[in-house]
Amino acid sequence: MELKEAIRRRESVRGFLDKPISEEQLNNVLEAARLAPSASNRQPTKFVVIRDSAKRKQLARAANNQAFIGEAPVVIAAVATDLEFTMPCGIKSYAIEVAIAIDHMTLAAVDEGLGTCWIGAFSQERVKEILSVPDQYKVVVLLPLGHPRKERGHKPRKPLNEIVCYDSFR
Repeated sequence: MELKEAIRRRESVRGFLDKPISEEQLNNVLEAARLAPSASNRQPTKFVVIRDSAKRKQLARAANNQAFIGEAPVVIAAVATDLEFTMPCGIKSYAIEVAIAIDHMTLAAVDEGLGTCWIGAFSQERVKEILSVPDQYKVVVLLPLGHPRKERGHKPRKPLNEIVCYDSFR
């Protein structure tokens, strides 16, 4: 699939078929994250792959009872392992680095015929407890991954002239 098509087809999937993901599909999605850029190529992110059904259901409860998270055959937790590194522009790098890696994974998932949904609504403490994440790290995103139950269609997007300006902010 061409990149433009993957970008057009990417959507937030909140319903998954009871169908496993192949090892090849999973590895292709994870490889996309591995190849994502990071500040100074530090790669300060760990990806916890959760296949265990009971743990996925616990994660769903810890994520404001979003049951579809537990339906997905895989949930990937993106964990930032360096919360202190600050880019010269004054922004902490971990959220950006994780976002880039997750975006790479969502597009790779589309290419594999899979669906995902960025999940940021969850209890940090509860998810860390479920996954045994050390206190000094932070779970940034949960990413359920699986075969979409149905295609939802695309949400309307603002036109370029509403989100782009040239030479100055106006």
